[in-house]
Amino acid sequence: TNDWEDHLAVKHFSVEGQLEFKALLFVPRRAPFDLFENKKKKNNIKLYVRRVFIMDNCEDLIPEYLNFIKGVVDSEDLPLNISREMLQQNKILKVIRKNLVKKCLELFEELAEDKENFKKFYEQFSKNLKLGIHEDTQNRKKLADLLRCQTSATGDDVCSFKDYVARMKENQKHIYYITGESKDQVANSSFVERVKKRGFEVIYMTEPIDEYVVQQMKDYDGKNLVSVTKEGLELPEDEEEKKKYEEDKVKFETLCKVMKDILDKKVEKVIVSNRLVESPCCIVTSQYGWTANMERIMKAQALRDSSTMGYMAAKKHLEINPDHPVMDALRVKAEAEKNDKSVKDLVMLLFETALLSSGFALEDPQVHAGRIHRMIKLGLGIDEDEPVMVEEEKPDTAMPAADGDAEDASRMEEVD
Repeated sequence: TNDWEDHLAVKHFSVEGQLEFKALLFVPRRAPFDLFENKKKKNNIKLYVRRVFIMDNCEDLIPEYLNFIKGVVDSEDLPLNISREMLQQNKILKVIRKNLVKKCLELFEELAEDKENFKKFYEQFSKNLKLGIHEDTQNRKKLADLLRCQTSATGDDVCSFKDYVARMKENQKHIYYITGESKDQVANSSFVERVKKRGFEVIYMTEPIDEYVVQQMKDYDGKNLVSVTKEGLELPEDEEEKKKYEEDKVKFETLCKVMKDILDKKVEKVIVSNRLVESPCCIVTSQYGWTANMERIMKAQALRDSSTMGYMAAKKHLEINPDHPVMDALRVKAEAEKNDKSVKDLVMLLFETALLSSGFALEDPQVHAGRIHRMIKLGLGIDEDEPVMVEEEKPDTAMPAADGDAEDASRMEEVD
């Protein structure tokens, strides 16, 4: 394999029966820097027929997500004078491929028993496993067992989905997760407040590829994966909590209508939230649209198609916290005079700060900055119409300095 380090794991096996072949597979200790470069050869498996080398870039031998596996396959059944065209249609190759994938997954499962080695393996090749979940429908369950992620209960350690399900509470029906840029960002997110307060564990997914993983992996062990940033989050509630929620809905109905009128097309609807504890409001996305994190990833694509942004971009729903004093005061103010300019300003400010805290980007940051500055002026007791003082340079103060410079220059000449 021309590697300067020892391998992390190795598997040597032979298959006999309808067809015969021997294979030797290695998992390298580290991922190459150009692992996902498309222009290079697709894999590192060399194909031999009866110990005669045939080719080293046979794409049908192993799927793309396992392109880091190095090794050799020696078949007894393929003809020696095989051409590339014949290879593509060859049934024997399909059987060899199926066996290689099966043995690779066995090798990973053996590695998983050794925590230290699996940690090294996962740091290097976790993206490949996640790519496999996206591409390989047949082995999705086996690959899902190999995934490791941080949760609200594990601290800096990682755990498998199996461990998560084992720790689930009796009344918990779903697996809760949140996607974002970093662990700190998702751990302090307003979306996880109520879920964590109830004692439920939340999985933190912080890699861009995780967004694609959860689109394919809808459930695990019969439990649905539910995003805490999307609409329709249902937490187990008792009768008292249900009654309070219905009362809050009625109480804040007028404020929700006023806020929807002010925000108009910026949001699809404004509703009372059951997921917030400390934050006044948050922006959730519709069940089938992109999350804020997915929207950020798509906007960062160099070759993105602008037309998909229109209909796939997140449909935003504003959820307000009925227990927050800001919302209660705003409700009183809005009911008193809903056309007040300050109500409109406060609603826009709350919406824009909710956008930021929910992971979205502002369309017009300058307007948001202007609103913040107005609030600062208000806090400092400065009149809004007061002009900004600009100091003008006084020409007479600059003149003496010029004279001094001339004197210095003449002194220098005398020294010369």
